Amino acid sequence: MRAAGRSGRVRLWDRLAASDPGLLRLTAGLRTVTAISLTLAVLAGIGVPVPRLVAGAMAAMVATFAIREKQPARQAVTLALGLPVALASVSLGALLNQHVVVGDLFFVALIFSAVYGRRFGDRGTALGLIGFQIYFLSLFVQATPAVLPALYGVIGVAFVCSAAARFVLLPQTPAGTLDRLRRAFRARLAQLIASQAKLPDAGPEEVEKVLEELRTRTARLHETALMIQGRLEDGTSDPAVARLLQRRVADAEIAAERLGLLLLTARSAERTDTLTLHLPGAPVPSGVESPVRDGAAAALRRDLRALRVLMLRPAGEASGTALAQVRNRLLGYREEENLPEAAPAVQDVFRGLGEAARASLGLRLALDGPQDDESADTPATTRSREELDAEDAAIEISEERTPQAEPTGLARPTTRAALQVAVGSSLAIAGGELLSSQRWYWAVLTCWIVFLNTASTGEILVKGYRRLLGTVLGVVAGIGLAGLVGHQTWLAFGLVLVFIFAMFYTAPLSYTLMSFFVTAMLGLLYTLLNTYSADVLVLRIEETALGAACGVFAAAVVLPVHTDRRTNELLVAVLDRLADVTRGAVDQLSGGAGGDLVERARELDQALADLRAATQPLTHPITPLRSRRDSVRYVVALLETCAYHGRSLAATAELLPTHPSIAADPRLRGACGRIVHNIEAIAAHVADPRAAVEMESGPSIASMLEPGTLRTPRYGRVTDRVLRHLQRLDEAVSGLARPLGVTGGPAG
Repeated sequence: MRAAGRSGRVRLWDRLAASDPGLLRLTAGLRTVTAISLTLAVLAGIGVPVPRLVAGAMAAMVATFAIREKQPARQAVTLALGLPVALASVSLGALLNQHVVVGDLFFVALIFSAVYGRRFGDRGTALGLIGFQIYFLSLFVQATPAVLPALYGVIGVAFVCSAAARFVLLPQTPAGTLDRLRRAFRARLAQLIASQAKLPDAGPEEVEKVLEELRTRTARLHETALMIQGRLEDGTSDPAVARLLQRRVADAEIAAERLGLLLLTARSAERTDTLTLHLPGAPVPSGVESPVRDGAAAALRRDLRALRVLMLRPAGEASGTALAQVRNRLLGYREEENLPEAAPAVQDVFRGLGEAARASLGLRLALDGPQDDESADTPATTRSREELDAEDAAIEISEERTPQAEPTGLARPTTRAALQVAVGSSLAIAGGELLSSQRWYWAVLTCWIVFLNTASTGEILVKGYRRLLGTVLGVVAGIGLAGLVGHQTWLAFGLVLVFIFAMFYTAPLSYTLMSFFVTAMLGLLYTLLNTYSADVLVLRIEETALGAACGVFAAAVVLPVHTDRRTNELLVAVLDRLADVTRGAVDQLSGGAGGDLVERARELDQALADLRAATQPLTHPITPLRSRRDSVRYVVALLETCAYHGRSLAATAELLPTHPSIAADPRLRGACGRIVHNIEAIAAHVADPRAAVEMESGPSIASMLEPGTLRTPRYGRVTDRVLRHLQRLDEAVSGLARPLGVTGGPAG
């Protein structure tokens, strides 16, 4: 019974870790709710009236969610600086509340300063957010100079309770967050392999569903890998350890994605296009009609399940003779003599299983240390360990790159955004006053919020639409909840806490859902303040629509950054990094020095993530230009395919100095020249459509090398695998030229 209970907790943890990598959303929600609960408990204990309870709850929420720094020491300093900022802000709000013109002018100046403060990093962003939100709080509770001493005490209690929740009750260190992210990566890796295990037996009517699940879980795995890369610097004390983790995570991701492609190919009449795993809604590859019926199918199903167990369990839990035998069997598939009798495509899957098992072993050693029992190792397992040890010993810390020059003046994003939001807020104040002289600030709040974490007019438009939709739905819920709660104060506060947790937990997933919970919560707060009415909530919809419209107008008129311009800039950045990774990897595979390829691959992934986020306005369901939406999705999917092959080339090149069975091939450098030229030609065309550029075309990459080099075992030398990646990369880059309007050159 005890073992069954422990197994159930492990499975629950795996699901939770996979759905919320690093438990970042859960921690944010619990920490905010805890801070508010402590504040309410302290204030209620000293008999504070309900309006001050509302103010304390809002101040605790702001003090908790505004701080985003990763190091606890920096968080403490920012929180300490935030208290005087909050006290000054609420004082000015109370003093200027009765002076309409002066108060409005100050509010606009405060908004400008808060947004401009983002240029000073996380601390500047946090202090600006605290200043704005506490000023808003003074308007919401209709603060006056007479109640300022009481509000000072309430805000002080809120900040102390926020500190207690952050540093005592729910502490979160960078190392702990990184550890949870690594567990999440392991859980998502196991989920992906579980989806891949369905492929061999999936019938024609099931394969579409399995393939879509495969795409989703492949994307989620990559998302977690990016999150880990963003936390390595703060979460590890040794740069060499950080670099080792980065490499092992990349190896495991690449091995898992390659295994999925090999499984799809085993079901296909021809080799599966890599784009199949990156384009949502892409058709099933040609020839995928029936499950794998090869004689080795039973062994394949067994080994996929075994690989999932190895990926999921850390070293301490994945020990024992049985699992050691499983690990040895899977690693044995890296040797040609251990492959089962099967069709060539199915044998490739077993080779992929061997490579994935090696990546699993490397990941376990990097995450948990050398805890595996080596006494039962076979020669194949011993060789894999020796390869991993040699790679670990060869890791060197790269020199820091020269930082790129930052834009100045009006070209600086923070300056432009500050001017835009100041103009939009001025319009929102004027329009909001016409709608309501008491609650005009809702329009300003919406205008402010639609500018947070946005960089183009299209992003602001989509965010405004989502906020309005969530507000409308929240008003409907708020009307029902107000009638349900009535005058039951603590029931209302309990529901407020539930909605605040839901708000923070859903924020990264759906801005519409977050807006829904915010509006429903505000309906309850109005009930507590005895200012609730259906008219008030309808007014909130009107003010929200006005604020969103003012934000979009300001973004479109004041120093606008059109979505096309921003996506083109990010697209050029992705292409530049892709060319850099490809050139460096092939140079190293040809016998040269490729530099820090792992870091270059990480920069490519981050640039692609930025582009993917920026194209959301173009791929949103409300976009009227359907053909353009499909074209953008196709281009992004092609770039993801290119990035996968770039990562794979970089990972293979990193193995070269230490892997005993990989040898450099100088002729690969010539095979790469056309690809890099075409990437740079596309980048030049996107940057300037009038640029005179042409794509080079010619024979396939494989035919450019003499066949004599391919007489070694398929996985015994680097050339065969590199040629596959270069060929697919060449095809994907050529595919990019068509939707981006780049002309082709003469055949070579």
